Amino acid sequence: MSTHGLVDRPLRLVVDEDPVDYDAAMARMQEMYEERRESQRPDTLWLLSHPSIFTVGARTKPEHLPLDVGIPVKETRRGGQLTYHGPGQIVGYLVVELRAGEGVVDYVREVEHRLVDALDALGVPAERRDTPRGADLLTGVWTKKTGRKIVSIGMRSGRGITTHGFALNVEGDMQPWHQAVACGLPDVEMTNVETELAAIGLVSPGLEKARAALATAFQAASSERS
Repeated sequence: MSTHGLVDRPLRLVVDEDPVDYDAAMARMQEMYEERRESQRPDTLWLLSHPSIFTVGARTKPEHLPLDVGIPVKETRRGGQLTYHGPGQIVGYLVVELRAGEGVVDYVREVEHRLVDALDALGVPAERRDTPRGADLLTGVWTKKTGRKIVSIGMRSGRGITTHGFALNVEGDMQPWHQAVACGLPDVEMTNVETELAAIGLVSPGLEKARAALATAFQAASSERS
């Protein structure tokens, strides 16, 4: 369990192994949000993936958008800036009721720590970073050994309930990340679990083991199909 002194926050786990269309996922996530508002669903972690797509937040600069590489670009209502989704990545949408006095930024910090735990379990030492005053936001998770970014996070909350979440790069083609400016950080180098482990002579654990590590880190169980 977490080494960061986090309090218990058990979640229901929903898993889709096949890619889910982004618009369809947004519609289902909104349904989950409404169900949580009406106390018809517990706090939920939905693990899935999307066909290749770039998503952009409201603060994404035009010069950070991708080149014309044949990958769709979709505006979102989440926090954060440009992110790529595609094969080999696990997306985690978090529909969670915030506790009294807790803001979405507080919960994002918790999410970062839980992702650090998941990556440690996969053999990739990782860390969250504080953002220096006046600098671009460093929300997400970074590898300790190589200083690359391995998880993007973009969330929002409405009426005290979160939506959207994180994207963990596990394996697959990283080339699309080079076609745009990820996370509003021109100098960022994106990576995945497969690349980091290959550098020390190990193979990727695969998506199934990565999902299991995430479920453990987020105390997520009682799986259901979306």
